Amino acid sequence: MRAVIQRVSYAEIIVDEELVSKIDAGLLIFLGIEIKDNYDDIKWLANKILHLRLFADNDGVMNKSVMDIEGEILVVSQFTLHAKTKKGARPSYIRAAKSKEAQPVYEDFCKEIAQSLNNKVCKGRFGADMQVISNNDGPVTIIIDTKNKE
Repeated sequence: MRAVIQRVSYAEIIVDEELVSKIDAGLLIFLGIEIKDNYDDIKWLANKILHLRLFADNDGVMNKSVMDIEGEILVVSQFTLHAKTKKGARPSYIRAAKSKEAQPVYEDFCKEIAQSLNNKVCKGRFGADMQVISNNDGPVTIIIDTKNKE
C-alpha cells in the first residue's frame, strides 16, 4: 500500500457536482492499493498514520497526532500512486490492484482507521471521477509505502 498523507484545514470530495464527503482539520489520505496488499499492510499503515505527529502542540512543534487533536480523516482511493514511469510517456499501472481486489482492501483500511479514531472516517467514492478540494495546512505532506518502510 502506498499513501500520500496531507495535513489539511479542510477537504472535500465532489462527484458529478454533488458533495460526497467533507472534513475539517485532519488528514486527507490518498491510498494506492497494490496487488499483494493484505491485512498486515492495512494494520501497519493505519497504525502508522494514526500515530504520526503532524499537528502542532502549544509550542508550535509538530508533536500531536490526528487522534490527539480529535481530527477527521478523509480517505481517497487512488490507483495512480502505483504508476511506473520508467519507460515512455504513458504511466503503467501494472502493480496497482484491480478494482475488484482493491475495493475490499480500501474498505477494510477505512474500518481499521475508524476503530481507533473514535471519529467518523469520510471516504471518496471508489472508482468515481472525483474532484478533490483541500487546503493543505503547512504544507505538510508525507508519503508512506508498506513495502518500503522508511
